[in-house]
Amino acid sequence: MDSYEVNKVAGAFLFSAACVVALNITAGLIFSPAAPEQPGYAIAVAGAPETPKAAETTAEPPITTLLATASVEKGAAAARKCESCHTFDKGGPNKVGPNLWGVVGRPHASHEGFKYSAAMAAKTGPWTIEELNAFITSPKAAVPGTAMAFAGVPRASERADILAFLNSKSDNPQPLPTTTGAAPAEPAQTQAGNQGAQPNAPAETAPPKQ
Repeated sequence: MDSYEVNKVAGAFLFSAACVVALNITAGLIFSPAAPEQPGYAIAVAGAPETPKAAETTAEPPITTLLATASVEKGAAAARKCESCHTFDKGGPNKVGPNLWGVVGRPHASHEGFKYSAAMAAKTGPWTIEELNAFITSPKAAVPGTAMAFAGVPRASERADILAFLNSKSDNPQPLPTTTGAAPAEPAQTQAGNQGAQPNAPAETAPPKQ
């Protein structure tokens, strides 16, 4: 066998070896297994249900409870986001929405000179604290079809402050809950009218039941 034939055999051998090495490297790159973060298999064990998150389990306090500690000053600051559509002072003009002086206790859709949506005009009765709270939370949910585009105030404590502020914008603010749970103080005129009244005689005590 001459040197030319030897070179052909050697070249074929080297080429075959190079192909085997290249295939081995390529296969390793394609089919290399990913090592798990932790060795072994996770086994699901039935046990006690997971504790829900605090945010999901904590019920929102009643608005009457929050109103007992609500701040008119904070409510005035929070209500600034409404000033592009509403005015709050007595005799203030209507804007995109009606003037809100005296809105607490005012009949629905009753402010003079403002054209309400059909959905709002269909509402009857006065604006109570509870209804205002629901409306401020989500106008679209409280009055479906309302033209008010405001998304709402999700935080209950902020709504309580806004309600306290709205209630203060009135000639006759509605009585709100107090921190002690006692009835709100009487208006000044009523107290003055009662100053000259004599105290009532103590009521007779009913005999105990046998």
